[in-house]
This record gives sequence, structure tokens and C-alpha cells, in this order.
Amino acid sequence: MVGKLPEATAVKPQPRRALEELRRDAARCRACPLWEGATQTVFGEGPTGAPLMLVGEQPGDKEDLAGHPFVGPAGTVLQHALEEAEIDSSAVYMTNAVKHFKYRQRGTRRIHQRPTVAEMKACRPWLQAELDTVEPEVVVGLGATAAHALMGRATPIGEHRGRLLEAPLYSPVLLSAHPSSILRERDSAARVAARAALVADLRVAAAAAGAAH
Repeated sequence: MVGKLPEATAVKPQPRRALEELRRDAARCRACPLWEGATQTVFGEGPTGAPLMLVGEQPGDKEDLAGHPFVGPAGTVLQHALEEAEIDSSAVYMTNAVKHFKYRQRGTRRIHQRPTVAEMKACRPWLQAELDTVEPEVVVGLGATAAHALMGRATPIGEHRGRLLEAPLYSPVLLSAHPSSILRERDSAARVAARAALVADLRVAAAAAGAAH
């Protein structure tokens, strides 16, 4: 059975309650086949009314097991980048464009696979509901899948990163690289440069959202 979003009412529910309802409903979502191999739905987390929303691509192996977004190695990189950018964690809501872990089994390891356009579309109502409920001042899309989900089409991050954009799903949006890409850099100099670029993007978003210390 496909998870059903709450119907619109004349009186808007309290934001915290609305997020709890969304999280419960999303846990039952069967809109695409990804739920079959995933441990659980990994919904967004953070304070209601957060001025800054960070949208990643999809849960990784550790997120799938823990049930929380950005708790794996990439999440550690992101937390350090937020600290360096002097962004108050209480001002940030974190989520992913796709709520289930997509992977390919290789022995005992689960290897991350990129979600398809159909899988992104299946998850879009949940992301839209989070945006509508949290109502952030700025949304940061981290990685190609997040950029596609927010912009409604494949959008090269390199050409658009670091500046505020109008997007069909929600505006304004700022695109940046996913923190996992920093971990994939082969040498320390490249990792330092990639991390500095992420921090710079986060500072732009925080300044626009009023989320910096």
C-alpha cells in the first residue's frame, strides 16, 4: 500500500505534529520498489521552522541501518563543514531526496547505487511535504540526485553551485557537491579544496537564510 500524504485542511496543523505524521506515513510508503531491500525509511530530521534545509541524495548503508540521515562518513564531513561555516545546528533540517537506500549486494557489502528518475519522482511528494511544513528560508541541494529532484531536471552542479537559484519545487535553492564526493578525492590537496568549496557554499546559504552564528 502506498503511503498517503495528509490531506490539506483549512487550518494548518502544528509543524512538529505535521512532521511526525509525515514520518509515520512515509514509513509505510510503497511507491517504488526500493522499500523491498531497504531496512527502513530514512526521513528527515531537524527543528521545525529551520531557516536552512539540507537535501542530500539518499541514505547510505549506515543511515539505512540507523534510520537517521547523515550519520555515516559523509555525514561526519558535513558536520565538520557546518561547524567551519559557523552554522548553528539548531537552524538546520536535514533530509534526502530519496528516503530508501538503493544498493547492489557485493558479498557482504552493500554498494550504493544512484536512484533513477522514476524513484526520485516517487519520493518527491515526501520532499515537497517536508519543504511545505518546515518552510526554510534557503534549501541546499547536495549532489546530483538532490539537484535533479529540486530543479526538476538534471542540473550540472559545477555550472550553478554557490548561488541562489529559482526552482520549481521550492525557492531559493543553492546547489553544492555532496560531502561523499570529498571522501572520494584521491589526494589530500584535492580533499582540502573540495571541503573549502563546500564550506564556502554553506556560508552563502547561511547568510541568505540568517542561519550563521
